[in-house]
Amino acid sequence: MSDPIQRLIQRLARLPGIGEKTATRLAFHILRGPEAYARELAQALLEVREKVRLCSVCCNLTEADPCAICSDPRRDPHLLCVVAQPTDVLAIERSGDYRGRHHVLHGVLSPLDGVGPDDLRIAELVRRLDGSVHEVILATSPNVEGEATAMYLAKLLKPLGPRVTRIASGVPIGGELEYVDQVTLTRAIEGRREV
Repeated sequence: MSDPIQRLIQRLARLPGIGEKTATRLAFHILRGPEAYARELAQALLEVREKVRLCSVCCNLTEADPCAICSDPRRDPHLLCVVAQPTDVLAIERSGDYRGRHHVLHGVLSPLDGVGPDDLRIAELVRRLDGSVHEVILATSPNVEGEATAMYLAKLLKPLGPRVTRIASGVPIGGELEYVDQVTLTRAIEGRREV
């Protein structure tokens, strides 16, 4: 295909969550903008591929190694939050309340998709448990794969010494009970706490 507009639309449509209509809008937005904008966008794409790598400590995406979180002396080195993806670190950091460190698995166990323990950053996690980590918080999503991953990790990590906890799940703030699914409501009741 030699048409550069169609080629750009096809490349943009490969991005997750971007269909052909959105890709077309994005392509024409880029085309209508100043040439400097297109160059800056292209340069940013190249830079992210060239400069971003995994942190040698937590396996998060970073330009500096170790990453800013791992090298921050104000973070609690005794508290480790295990997440599935780098985007989960961003979500937890946005809350502003968590002051420990992270570990990114880069996926969850999914036998149907051929993802087993060796496909995740579990060995790196185990290496981090040298006695200085007192608590590991399993913060995978509360879906089938996330739960299976959390259960697997709990069985693996508990004998190594740290306290292993799971993030709570339940009714979202502002949610109406009549619209909450059965599993979520059951977990909310089981995870209740004294007020």
